[in-house]
Amino acid sequence: MVRINENFLKLKAGYLFPEIARRVSAFADANPDADVIKLGIGDVTEPLPAAVTAAMHTAVDELSDRDSFHGYGPEQGYAFLREPIAEHDYKARGVNVSADEIFISDGSKCDTGNILDILGEGNRVAITDPVYPVYVDTNVMVGNTGTANEAGQFANLTYLPVTEANNFVADLPSDPVDVIYLCYPNNPTGTVATRETLQNWVNYARENGSLILFDAAYEAFISDDSIPHSIFEIDGARECAIEFRSFSKNVGFTGVRCAFTVVPKELSVTASCGTEVSLHQLWNRRQSTKFNGASYVVQKGAAAAYTEEGREQVRGLIDFYMTNARLLREGLESLGVRVFGGVNAPYVWLGTPDGLSSWDFFDRLLEKGHLVGTPGSGFGAAGEGYFRLSAFNSRKNVEAALERFKSAVG
Repeated sequence: MVRINENFLKLKAGYLFPEIARRVSAFADANPDADVIKLGIGDVTEPLPAAVTAAMHTAVDELSDRDSFHGYGPEQGYAFLREPIAEHDYKARGVNVSADEIFISDGSKCDTGNILDILGEGNRVAITDPVYPVYVDTNVMVGNTGTANEAGQFANLTYLPVTEANNFVADLPSDPVDVIYLCYPNNPTGTVATRETLQNWVNYARENGSLILFDAAYEAFISDDSIPHSIFEIDGARECAIEFRSFSKNVGFTGVRCAFTVVPKELSVTASCGTEVSLHQLWNRRQSTKFNGASYVVQKGAAAAYTEEGREQVRGLIDFYMTNARLLREGLESLGVRVFGGVNAPYVWLGTPDGLSSWDFFDRLLEKGHLVGTPGSGFGAAGEGYFRLSAFNSRKNVEAALERFKSAVG
């Protein structure tokens, strides 16, 4: 008899975004003339930077010529991409990260789940709440949790609430934990972590032998010079942290797929036999076995984002989406809505009006305004009473959405 991984059976019936899609589809079927504007999933809308597409066209042409053809590339990524990442994303900010500590992949969503391949069973895992659902669900899949309660919280996970009550700054765990997921700028709340906050987490991790999994997928949207872009800007982080970054939102690669993970060489853990084991070596072994590398064409496009022309065009994309975020934030505030985020991140996090639950507000927004957002409770129990809007959309849609909010919020 075939056996399955029964941990999958612990998962809630529908992942957050498929459930949103189901409700929107049902509404569209019942209202075929409705013009629905989607501000839910954080998918980009604007074309790729011209420098990127030009580089990808050139790469395709190279593949059509025997003399310049490329087959399998290095599983860790090509040096022509790893080196500019190290130079522009880290060394330019005074951060000690070398090119051979960078592993190119096809997405940070994949990496934040796949990293569990090199971590053992029984780790005590801490997550902020609300949180990007992938962190929770992948831990459920590998068996790090028990079953979920009525609020959707899984046994054996340590939940750290981040709400208005604590100014969206999680308290350090009261008991020691082994693995800590941090995402800043935060998805879904759009808030950021100060240098002091991150230093407290690094100190905690070093004191307790913990590993920080730091998701910095939205760091390019930070505009406040006092806010760290990388966990490795913090003293001691190289001894206790792994960082994930993505080209999906700042370069527009949601459909192109390219990201990278940084694993410092000195990062190690103690095996049950007492031997010190390098996580850099384990991740390299995992990638070499289960991954053949991101495509040559895609990596050429990503590398072009670091040219002078590419950086200018990427900055234009970031400014475009952050203007959307500002318009959403200011427009909602003018309607008396409690709004957070949208300053150093492309997400606006709002308190649901009239005491509505997250999903009730979702339904009202869809029915009255023909608008789609993301219910806060889908990100965790502490997200109940909140709602996320994405700034990834056309300017025309954002401006139209603000007009529609008046009928749905008022």
